[in-house]
Amino acid sequence: MMKYFDTGTILVIVITFILFGVALFSKGFTHDLLLEAGVFLVSVKLILMSYKNGLNHIELQKDLQEIKKLLEKGYGK
Repeated sequence: MMKYFDTGTILVIVITFILFGVALFSKGFTHDLLLEAGVFLVSVKLILMSYKNGLNHIELQKDLQEIKKLLEKGYGK
């Protein structure tokens, strides 16, 4: 998990879960719960986007390393 998420992201995930739980128990199952659930889902979406961005970054780094190796091989460095 630490491969894709930094400490700040994990901290935000934990705080989001805690705040959602506190809101759930303090507000109860009322109309405000829908608002809290919406905020929670936006947070989850941002976390998933961050995860996919991390995966894309790693893949891009690998591709750039391959290109660098091919260029060095072609120019005889």
